[in-house]
Amino acid sequence: MILAGDVGGTKIRLACFTLKKEKLVSVAERTVSTAAYKTFGTIIKEFLKNHSVFVKGACFAVAAPIVDGCSQLVNLPWRVDAEILRETLKFDQVGLINDLEATAYGIEKLPETALAVLQPGKPVSNGNIAVIAAGTSLGEAMMVWDGKRYRAIASEGGHADFAPRSPLELELARRLFKKFEHASYARLVSGPGLLEIYLFLRKMGVAREPKWLKTELDKGNPAALISEHGLTGRSELCVEALHLFVSIYGAEAGNLALRTMARGGVYIGGGIAPKIVQKLKDGVFMKSFLSKGRLTSFLATIPVKVILDEKTALYGAAYYGLDSASQRKKSR
Repeated sequence: MILAGDVGGTKIRLACFTLKKEKLVSVAERTVSTAAYKTFGTIIKEFLKNHSVFVKGACFAVAAPIVDGCSQLVNLPWRVDAEILRETLKFDQVGLINDLEATAYGIEKLPETALAVLQPGKPVSNGNIAVIAAGTSLGEAMMVWDGKRYRAIASEGGHADFAPRSPLELELARRLFKKFEHASYARLVSGPGLLEIYLFLRKMGVAREPKWLKTELDKGNPAALISEHGLTGRSELCVEALHLFVSIYGAEAGNLALRTMARGGVYIGGGIAPKIVQKLKDGVFMKSFLSKGRLTSFLATIPVKVILDEKTALYGAAYYGLDSASQRKKSR
């Protein structure tokens, strides 16, 4: 049995898994808000206390770079140290893995029903695979075939410089420079980024903000509300904001496909994509994805799919942790 976790910027998924016939079986599971806790270790101890499970190993997927078994989370004031956790929890092994690496490993086990196809393409067997996921921030990773299996490679490419493609996006970049002194894709292709786009378009006078919408945004989750009203068409301003968000998302997904030569496919993960899949299918995303000049025909051969199962990173962390434990036993 292994304890697996997907540590995001706003919530954490934890689960204890066993492996039966190469498939994960959940024994205990819980999702908690990060705002309710001061440390990551407190969450783990509480989870183990509330569930009668015997665990001696763990693997956690975290939304941040990992250096020497440690990670300072980007959107939380937490430092996660694998060795300290192992000693504190008295586990045999604790592993840390980037959340997009975990998502990549989880993809291999997903059924086709857990994927929505944006472009079937012509996948190349054992070709490179790219993963991009918008949530609290923007994550990116890739998978390469080593001759026997796929191995995930972490990246912080989501924080790379935003490249404007129109006069409107150039003004958007200027707004980001003024506010953050850096314009990155993560500042736009994320939950907070959708709000940034909305506020920018409101300031530009693209559409009017009705009073009822302002009241809702002040009280609720802005990104979720903008998505909701953008999908239903209730607010023209939300429609335009979601449209621009998806267009920029598609452009960066295409950039990642080029950087990684992702002939095995591009997978769109994270918490936002499953909620707006109908918008991702309307052509805006793929138009931006393909709009790469002389490389457009190449990108048309790459499969593009949306991951519908939000627990994919959790599964990937569990598989990775179990595989690492198995490799350690073999080496003894």
